[in-house]
Amino acid sequence: MTRVLIDTGPLVALLNRRDHYHPWARSVLDTVAPPVFTCEAVLSEACFLLSRVEGGAEAVLALVQSDIIRVDFQIGLEIAAVRHLIERYANAPMSFADACLVRMTELEVQSVVLTLDGDFRRYRRNRRHVVPVMMPR
Repeated sequence: MTRVLIDTGPLVALLNRRDHYHPWARSVLDTVAPPVFTCEAVLSEACFLLSRVEGGAEAVLALVQSDIIRVDFQIGLEIAAVRHLIERYANAPMSFADACLVRMTELEVQSVVLTLDGDFRRYRRNRRHVVPVMMPR
């Protein structure tokens, strides 16, 4: 079974009906059985970006509380690997959230990242394997 990991862009698009990618995010997530997985860095970015949308940050947290989005990534256990990814992609530069998501795909091979970020096409998991993504065309 494929494990869906959600990045900041689709999460923000899902919760902001004015976002250009809202219809795409909604249609994709309607086909995915919960939970979808993410990391705390993505939640932080999403809450910040939705802070000006009425109820936006609260909606992010409500998705976690209702187990529609699940955080099971433990940065304390994965810090060395995440640091290595950030150093490796310093020229990109790779964000902390992106590094956590790439690491999550390394830990669970049957993962796909739901993202709007084209950088995921350049990233490699385990140094040489393409990171599977779902993104708009």
